[in-house]
Amino acid sequence: MNSDDLALFAHVARHASISRTAMALGADQSTISRRVSLLETELGTRLFHRSGRGVTLTERGQQLLGYASTLAETLQAAERAMRDSAENGPATLCIAAQPTIARILFGRLGHALKARYPSTRVHFVEGLAADVLSRLSEGVVDLALVYLPEHPGALQHDPLLRESVRLITPSDYPMTGDSVEVKALGDIPLILPSTHHGLRQLVESLALRSGFTPQIALECDGSISITKHLVLEHCGCTVLPEAAVMEEVNTGRLKSYALENPEVSRTIAIVWPKNRVIADGLWAVTQIIRQQTAQLLEQGLWPGASLLQPTPSA
Repeated sequence: MNSDDLALFAHVARHASISRTAMALGADQSTISRRVSLLETELGTRLFHRSGRGVTLTERGQQLLGYASTLAETLQAAERAMRDSAENGPATLCIAAQPTIARILFGRLGHALKARYPSTRVHFVEGLAADVLSRLSEGVVDLALVYLPEHPGALQHDPLLRESVRLITPSDYPMTGDSVEVKALGDIPLILPSTHHGLRQLVESLALRSGFTPQIALECDGSISITKHLVLEHCGCTVLPEAAVMEEVNTGRLKSYALENPEVSRTIAIVWPKNRVIADGLWAVTQIIRQQTAQLLEQGLWPGASLLQPTPSA
């Protein structure tokens, strides 16, 4: 006996007729009659008195109807709870991002999440990639927004943006034009993170492919704000996404040059561990992230970036 058997039994009891039940369910009358007979055989008792006018419940049938009604109410309550949960969102939600992404997106995303899920406790975390991914693997963070490493390893990801990477210099650095060839980076003193960070790996990969040796003026594993300050203090130049320096470039404090031959970009992705299936509620959150990102692009608030289509499995 299963829930479908009990639901059919309750239908017959409510209509007091096998033929009327068959019409209501769009089923064959003989099929309904056979299933009721099989149920009676399985339970070892008669559930209905049959007559030419229809069927009426036996004493055992009345007893079973009580169980059938309780089960139906339980299933309806479960369905309502699941729908309410999906509507209300997760009880808590922790999203982490690298600094440039967090600075651009978190304010807009915070408003959107609170409007959609007013009862959800939202927690934002900003950090460098290694810290963000460590928290993600530990389960402290639900979703992360990071610059996708060249070898994602134990990450599932949904690509979000492609963002151009540019040469950033002091405003009075002796360089003309609006762009610079990648191989010319070998002649420019660079402030970069140490070797395990993404931007350093990006530059070293470009150097290997384009045949130059990076000239490292300083290594800085601090925030992007510290790196920008070092450039402002004429300690060297750096490479960063355009969005990371838009205020300083707009006010003339820094200069930005496109990198060419090849054009240089990085992918921002929504990521979660491969050993964790993304829950339905979090899938809805990823759609909110994507919507807010698209709006920022449309309004020109995320320069040098273009929206990417999600992977089919994401």
